[in-house]
Amino acid sequence: MNLQQWWLIWALACIFICVSDQSFPHKRRCAFQVPPEKLRYRTSGNVTGSVQLCDNTQCCVGYYQIIDDRPVVDALACDIVEKYCPDATCNAQMRFGGHLIACVCNTDFCNSNINWNPEFEEPQPTYSYFVDDIMKATAITVALLVLCFLLIIAAKWRCLLKKKKVNPPSHDDYGVSRLCSCQTTKTSEIDIADIDRQQIVGHGYFANVWKGKYKGSIVAVKDFNDGWKHTFTAEKEVYELPLMNHAGIVHYLGSGSKPGGGGGLIVLQFAECGTLHSYLCKHTTNWMLTLKLCQSLSQGLSYLHSDLHEHDLHKPSVAHGDFSSSNVLVRADGTCVLCDFGCSTILRCCSGHRSWRSHTTNMEGHLRLGTLRYMPPEILEGSVNLSSSRCLMQGDIYALGLLLWEILMRCSDLFDGGVAPQHLLPYESELGAHATRDSLIQYVCHLEERPSIPKHWELLPQGSVLQELLTDCWDCDADARLTAPSVVNRLGSLQPCYSS
Repeated sequence: MNLQQWWLIWALACIFICVSDQSFPHKRRCAFQVPPEKLRYRTSGNVTGSVQLCDNTQCCVGYYQIIDDRPVVDALACDIVEKYCPDATCNAQMRFGGHLIACVCNTDFCNSNINWNPEFEEPQPTYSYFVDDIMKATAITVALLVLCFLLIIAAKWRCLLKKKKVNPPSHDDYGVSRLCSCQTTKTSEIDIADIDRQQIVGHGYFANVWKGKYKGSIVAVKDFNDGWKHTFTAEKEVYELPLMNHAGIVHYLGSGSKPGGGGGLIVLQFAECGTLHSYLCKHTTNWMLTLKLCQSLSQGLSYLHSDLHEHDLHKPSVAHGDFSSSNVLVRADGTCVLCDFGCSTILRCCSGHRSWRSHTTNMEGHLRLGTLRYMPPEILEGSVNLSSSRCLMQGDIYALGLLLWEILMRCSDLFDGGVAPQHLLPYESELGAHATRDSLIQYVCHLEERPSIPKHWELLPQGSVLQELLTDCWDCDADARLTAPSVVNRLGSLQPCYSS
């Protein structure tokens, strides 16, 4: 490092010290009282007795349950992430059908005294984020830091340019004509005239699925609607990744373009039992079949998430992004296969650089993040960066926990008398068949509730293992969730034979 660069670093440190002392006000202090099951609120600031000093927010939050027509404290703390909190006092907002009231406010200890009127109506949810004077001051500091940083980069860049003039790069270092190792390597174009479509077996928002024949074999033909060519292209791209042949992923036979360029067809191996959702609606399972469904499901997701290098080919990690029982198929042998990759995200690593390819926007420009009831709490409440591949992988694991719960709840060997309850979607018994985002946010994020696990499972030989597996998949802390290979290992430790 030359003298000029050392001087820039010294100036950077001085500016940061001087500006930060003036830009950041005191930390918000909030009343703190949370039950043991909501200890995640401890992570939002330091706690001393009944006082919490906020780390990441200027908002205090309070949740109160309505008991005998009076508000009783459920949780008081600093908010976990910065939100819109313009009120100086704790003004009640009805939530969750009137059984819970909440407030978010921006003065010290404001959450300890709620202003509540029993006649208040439940307001519409707001998802805007709080931008106040603190953020403005922070922006000034960041701008100055970035300016100094850019000066250092400029000096480094000049030095690099001088080196390039002396030693120009070879084509092996920067060969633009070379394909990235994880680019699509196989193209399977099909003449759609060779496909005999017989009957529709599934309807979707952007495609219909037909049962048909191709070269003498029974196949599934996914016919994308006009205007959804980008979704067709996204799904085709995942199927055509190198090394995408796996027993847990539906076998891809090829694709074809429709006349006029309005969409396309994807031809897949036909799964005789339909979607996992329809299968569970029609069938109960014994323990052996239940374990086969769970293991094949988790093995398919583990392979999808894996980053593989083999014979000069590279399959990058892929996050499914819309993992639900309607996007999993069941074959005649009782195994699950993953399908429907229109919302998937591909993690590419090319020439030492990482980039994410995500297809989550529909033709109207609205963000598509999968099926609402399978969204993890951090995506429901918008507290994570959706450009993070790790975040999307963790979201898949949360959904995997819900899918495993759906399968286990239809296992007759896990219920007295061998009678399993009818199939229900996650949160259907608690929130109904058409759960809204607001009701899911309250139930899943704020109340930290999950689908009910039967109490009597604790008395079964493998009940405690199953309960721990589910809770470790849908943990409210995304970083604490299992990885897909860990789920595979835990299921592999379970015995194939079961005696209740």
